[in-house]
Amino acid sequence: MKKNIVLFVLFILPLVAYLFFASGINSFGKLPIITKSVLDITSFKSVDDKPVLLKNKISIVGFPGNKIMARKGNFFNLYEKIYKKNEEFKDFQIVMIVPEEAKEETEKMMLDLKKLGSISGWKFVFASATEITNFYSSLKLETPLDKDFGTENVFIIDKKLNLRGRKGKSVKGDVEYREGYNTTFVSELHNEMTDDFKVILAEYRLALKRNHNASRKI
Repeated sequence: MKKNIVLFVLFILPLVAYLFFASGINSFGKLPIITKSVLDITSFKSVDDKPVLLKNKISIVGFPGNKIMARKGNFFNLYEKIYKKNEEFKDFQIVMIVPEEAKEETEKMMLDLKKLGSISGWKFVFASATEITNFYSSLKLETPLDKDFGTENVFIIDKKLNLRGRKGKSVKGDVEYREGYNTTFVSELHNEMTDDFKVILAEYRLALKRNHNASRKI
């Protein structure tokens, strides 16, 4: 009897634990919706005049503000910790909403980002102060934009135009709320945002698998 218990502890229990953690939180929950049906950015102008939309894309949306070059470190953090790991996912994009008067600084930022690698999944769109304020208001966030119409935070918006984040209780039972992720802190991007983005990707991969299996049965 003792031998069986020892064998269980040594071999079976570690295997069960591995399977649990390997599948991760992605298999056991969904990232909560913070705000439903935010506005899309249909009227905003892109760098290359091609349309940029949030609908039907998994988007990370940022507001670098007028002084975009002052946030170069934030861009680099986001590139290394989030974009670089997910750029091959075809429905993923990073959208930076920039005031119209910051076009020249935006071009400089794009050149600096290209030194890190491909930026095909980065979209820069320009809008007036009123348009930026109206869009930001649709997110219904607790933290306002600063006087330059910017923020250190970025936000996850799903394909149905829902703002996603953390709301309710954590696995440990602690009450938590997170509507955005501060790009100043590498640890926050590496831990909380990386984990949450994995959940979003897992949701859509599971949905695609279900749809594929359903179509095969028809």
